Amino acid sequence: MFPARVLAGAPLALVILALSGCSSWGCTDTTAERGKAGVRVQVVDTSGRPFGVTAEVVDWRLEPHPQVPSEGDKVHFHFRFDGADEYSGPAVDACAVDKKRVALGCQTVYSSQAFGPDDPLTGDDWLAVEHPEQVAEVLLIPNDQSYHGRTCEQDIKDGGGLHPPEPAGRGDQL
Repeated sequence: MFPARVLAGAPLALVILALSGCSSWGCTDTTAERGKAGVRVQVVDTSGRPFGVTAEVVDWRLEPHPQVPSEGDKVHFHFRFDGADEYSGPAVDACAVDKKRVALGCQTVYSSQAFGPDDPLTGDDWLAVEHPEQVAEVLLIPNDQSYHGRTCEQDIKDGGGLHPPEPAGRGDQL
């Protein structure tokens, strides 16, 4: 049997443990499902709801990058974000894929990169791929990658929730 002083202090000890972050009650991390890649996609948040923003690959071609022409052909692509806010807009993964839609190279592009001289909604970027001759098209993945939030591991008290899918990478089937 425990003395009365120990039993009286037990609830206080539990409160201190919970407030200090020593408890994992209620903190769970989940990852959103990756949406279907396409040349033109409706950008979606982590719950799959559309943002009201459309991202599109306007065109692409293989050519040497002007700053490193000796490295050979890279994938130069132009993209457009319709409906994005210029300061806090979304980001999507862009991937060069082969005929079977296997990613050869990917990177995240942000709507804030769209500042073309002829069209303020259009931007361009480069993808380095090992075998540029295998590139069949450039696709965008609709999941917004602009905000990831804190994970339970990083912050047990304020972390958790639904996070974007892992960024696409070489070898992923899109």
